[in-house]
Amino acid sequence: MRVTLAQISPRLNRSNLGEVIDIVNKFKGGSDLIIFPELSLNGYLLQDKLYEDAYSIEELSALKTLSYDIDIVVGAAMRDEKVFRNAALYFSRGELVSQHYKVHLPNYGMFEEARYFEAGEVFESFTLRDKKISMLVCEDLWHESVHKDLIKENPDLIIALVASPARGFTDDGLEIEDQWLSIIKTVAKECAAKLIFVNRVGFEDGLGFWGGSCVVGSDGTIGEKLPRYEKIVKTFNI
Repeated sequence: MRVTLAQISPRLNRSNLGEVIDIVNKFKGGSDLIIFPELSLNGYLLQDKLYEDAYSIEELSALKTLSYDIDIVVGAAMRDEKVFRNAALYFSRGELVSQHYKVHLPNYGMFEEARYFEAGEVFESFTLRDKKISMLVCEDLWHESVHKDLIKENPDLIIALVASPARGFTDDGLEIEDQWLSIIKTVAKECAAKLIFVNRVGFEDGLGFWGGSCVVGSDGTIGEKLPRYEKIVKTFNI
C-alpha cells in the first residue's frame, strides 16, 4: 500500500481547500491513500472564524470526485446543524466513507477548542478493502479510555490527524515529540495495528507546529518519519 503523508502548513482561511486539491492531483497517480493533518482545511486557531469558515459536506464535492483516484483523509471544521465539529473525513470511491468527530477537546493553556467546538461521542471503525480502519484527532489519543476502545475495535490501521504545537525544548529535541512517540508506539503495540501519525507544521499567532509525521509498525517501531518543522509531502510503501 502506498501512503502519502501531507505534512503541510494550513492558513487561517479557506484557501487551504485549493492547496489540498492541488496536492492530491499531484500525488494521486503514485499513491493509494493521502492523509492531511488536523483542521487542514481551516487552520487551527479559528475561534470566531468558525462562523465564516466551517464547511458543509456539500462544499467538499471536489474531494469526493478526486477520491475515485485516491483515498483522501482530511481534517476540517464542519457544520453539524447548529454546532461545529472538529472532524476527520475519509473519502473513497466518490463517497464520504467515514467521519470522526474529535471527542476530547482540550480546554487548557493555549487550547480553547471546547469553547468553540461540540465534542463527538463515539469511536467507530469502518472496513474498506478488507481492512478495518480507525480515525482519531490529536487529543483523543492522550486518553487511556480511548486506548481501551481501540483495543476493542481491533483495527488493522489507525489514522491520527494532529495539530501539535512545539513545546518543551531540550538539548536533545522536544519533550512533546517524545511524549507523542511514546503514545503512538504504545497504541500501535496494544492494537497490533499500523498507525499513521500526521502532524502539521508552520506558525499561527505565535504557535509553531513541529511536524514529525510518521508511520508506526504494529510492533511499535517507527518505520518512515518526516523531519521536524519542514513542509513536506512524501509517499511511502507500507
